[in-house]
Amino acid sequence: MGFRWRSPLMQVIAVGFICFCCPGMFNALNSLGGGGQLDSKVGQNANVALYTCFAIFGLLSGAIHNKLGPKWTIFIGCSTYVLYAGSLLSYNHNQNGAFTIAAGGILGVGAGMLWTAQGAMMMAYPREKDKGKYIGYFWAIFNMGAVLGSVIAFAINYNVTEPKSLGDETYVVFIALMGVGALIALSLASPHTVTHSNGDHILIQQFPTWIGEIKEIFKLFLDWRMLVLIPMFLSSNWFYSYQFSTVNGRYFAIRTQSLNNILYWASQIVGSYSFARVLDFQGVHRRTRALWGLVIITVCFVATWIGGIFFQRTYNINQPKPNHDFTEGASYVGPLFLYMFYGLNDAAWQTYIYWLMGAMSNDATVLSRFAGFYKCIQSSGAAISWRINAINTPYMTELIICFALLVASIPGALFLALRIKDHTQEAGECEVEGENAGGKHNEPHD
Repeated sequence: MGFRWRSPLMQVIAVGFICFCCPGMFNALNSLGGGGQLDSKVGQNANVALYTCFAIFGLLSGAIHNKLGPKWTIFIGCSTYVLYAGSLLSYNHNQNGAFTIAAGGILGVGAGMLWTAQGAMMMAYPREKDKGKYIGYFWAIFNMGAVLGSVIAFAINYNVTEPKSLGDETYVVFIALMGVGALIALSLASPHTVTHSNGDHILIQQFPTWIGEIKEIFKLFLDWRMLVLIPMFLSSNWFYSYQFSTVNGRYFAIRTQSLNNILYWASQIVGSYSFARVLDFQGVHRRTRALWGLVIITVCFVATWIGGIFFQRTYNINQPKPNHDFTEGASYVGPLFLYMFYGLNDAAWQTYIYWLMGAMSNDATVLSRFAGFYKCIQSSGAAISWRINAINTPYMTELIICFALLVASIPGALFLALRIKDHTQEAGECEVEGENAGGKHNEPHD
């Protein structure tokens, strides 16, 4: 059919490149520990502010997206990423931590808007049989941004072996790329104009009223499908503070942190895309695929985090910073592979969450609420975990909390996976037996 900008696939690819430029670059900075600053406290406290605001506005962003549409919701969100990177550049010169922490809070508002709109597009635009594929495409493109950001940081800091903050030029490059992402957001099409190759429109409920929309959002706290997934939502970003600050930021030298992140985010690309293809496999019922997926991620994260326990026993919070470098050879390879598997597991975990939510509805309006609820709970967990990290919690304690939360997520995910149906019923009924995803729809989908 040729290139069609208003096709669902092109719109999801476009939002992938937007996230390549904005959250991708942010992830490259954040995974250095402390936003690339030698004094990690300011980055840790900025993350507490970020994820606290993210939790609040993530919940409300479903209503904002359903009123403004993806273009303006995402554009506003992208602008806050530029501000945050600029605050880190400013901190290099005036050491004003208050500005960076405030910028982190503002970024939390913008990130809630961006990720809610992105989640709705990624889950609602594809047909049912392609939802895993679209998630995989998005995650691959998005994480290429973090890979590129880490390559930039590694190249600029290659000759830096002693502990120090990132240089101005690194932040300037990140700011420029984030600005490109904001401009791409202005090109997004209205959901009402997005059509499949046969002319079918995506499903969109009519925006009720602000009060009606907020009521629908708060009804999610009574929806058993959301409630059973709360532990999974809560754990899905909890481990970032441990992995980025305690493992990568604490154990390795600055240039090696950048190299590690190249491979961490590359592992996310592989993990998300390959796992998404398993979830889309058409040879078995969708319920079976849901159970396969849960078994795979459970085995992977249990094996990885047990390995993490053995690794964490090699250093603790009371010791000087080890500052290990990639030039150490064989002794570097083991921790590197552990860190890469942390990244692969993260991608599979979040891919599975999005796939489960996408199996509940095809409606962009409903899915924006689901995405906002997910980001609210996810960011609440992240805010708590970054605070735990900032108050010098023993490293092994941090690890055990992460591991325990992941294990606690399995029963709820299993309960939902056993109730997944093969197809969404018409008139907006979700793909879970006996439940309705949120009202009547005016347009056919699949």
